[in-house]
Amino acid sequence: MPTINIHAAKTHLSRLVDAAAAGEEIIIARAGRPVARLVALERPAAQPHRRLGCLAGRVRIPADFDAPLPDEVLESFEHR
Repeated sequence: MPTINIHAAKTHLSRLVDAAAAGEEIIIARAGRPVARLVALERPAAQPHRRLGCLAGRVRIPADFDAPLPDEVLESFEHR
């Protein structure tokens, strides 16, 4: 775990970020005193693969699914 002064860290930030992404932990110091730690972020868990069309033939959408709602239903949403 190398300790780098803040001026050198600013100068070599890209290289330090690459090292941190590869798993290295870098301590950044100001006037010889550690003030920050540069580490890689944890990767989020992989999302399950979504397969398009997996419900084909199992779900039926009526032809009028986007028709306007009846007035009594709209009134219940609008609290009239």
